[in-house]
Amino acid sequence: MHPADTMGQSRKGAEYGFAFLDEDAKRELRRSIFKAVCIPGHQVPYASREMPIARGFGTGGMQLTLALLGPQDCVKVIDQGADDSVNAANIRNFFALTCPGVTGTLRTEEASVIQTRHRIPELPLRANQILVFQVPYPDPLVVVEPNAATRRRMHGRADYARLWVKLYEDMVAFDEITISHRYPTRINGHYIIDPSPIPRWDVPKLHQAECLYLFGAGREKRIYAVPPHTDAVPITFNDVPFRVEDFTDRKIGKRHVCRRCGADDSFLDEFLNDDGARVFQCSDAAHCDMRLERLEAAE
Repeated sequence: MHPADTMGQSRKGAEYGFAFLDEDAKRELRRSIFKAVCIPGHQVPYASREMPIARGFGTGGMQLTLALLGPQDCVKVIDQGADDSVNAANIRNFFALTCPGVTGTLRTEEASVIQTRHRIPELPLRANQILVFQVPYPDPLVVVEPNAATRRRMHGRADYARLWVKLYEDMVAFDEITISHRYPTRINGHYIIDPSPIPRWDVPKLHQAECLYLFGAGREKRIYAVPPHTDAVPITFNDVPFRVEDFTDRKIGKRHVCRRCGADDSFLDEFLNDDGARVFQCSDAAHCDMRLERLEAAE
């Protein structure tokens, strides 16, 4: 695979049909997407095609995005909030090579289709935007039931008793539910989904959203969806409220802020700087850059 220099400009000599996949594959993917939208949270099987990257590196999300893109679209690719990671950059270059006419962007508000790995953008998405998730493991029941046929029956009956027991065992052992990502979430009052390895911070964004959320698991060959204006409720006990990550510094009793833009209302990544001190920075790079632009314009 030869990466393109810019979106919509393929290298000379590369000959692909638009969006790489053949038309039959794209039609099959779109039918599966329609079914997933009509039955929110239901895992729809599909014939996952071979892609020029290994399964497990985002092939499910790539196939969904390729089936959705048209020449009028603008696409953004993020990896845990970053646009410049190896995963995001290579997938973006692949779209550039195979989707002539499609424009690329690093700005969330400009994109019509956003492909993501493990994050939902901080900026609320609009009704005319679609967020496509790369999903490693689509079934939350796999931790309590190894047999796939049994899991399908359990989903159909909304039988999640064993999953509740797993959460209760967490409470008994640790006094809290210890799931930090992939938090089980009930969709439209029935199916419980694995919302991809997004942090708890992002789970409430699934609830009654304006945009369409699509989840593609290439290795497991499953597609599911959370349509707009759909209930998405993280499961928890009545006396144990769901809570998101807390970035409060216990020593001073104040919340950590982003070292670049000063944001105190975004999901932060923690790392060590050159002198070994702990620092925090917005996980969503586009959100951080947008805040910096506003701060510079206000000066």
